[in-house]
Amino acid sequence: MTENFIRERITQLRLARNVSEYQMSAELGKSSGYVQAITSGRTMPSMEQLFNIIDYFDMTPSEFFNPDHQDSPTLSLAIRMLRSLPEESLVALLPLLHHLADMESTAHAGVLP
Repeated sequence: MTENFIRERITQLRLARNVSEYQMSAELGKSSGYVQAITSGRTMPSMEQLFNIIDYFDMTPSEFFNPDHQDSPTLSLAIRMLRSLPEESLVALLPLLHHLADMESTAHAGVLP
């Protein structure tokens, strides 16, 4: 993996979101030319700032560095919300998740519930 990957990935994600470099810089709380300096190769973000950029795109580091494995925005949000729940709440949700998964597999098998 090269520095070019990080610059190109930020550009790819920014364009997919239809956000200008200036707007992204402002939303990250940085100077107006911050993102442009990264994408042009003049600078690289610190590790902390790279994680802030990844968070900006509502991604995990794994999703950022492996573009072929990216969850949908809805699934990413659900995962983040689940991670914030206490263990007892997760345990309470399991029967519902099992039920929904069973319904989905039944629907794909062509069987009506």
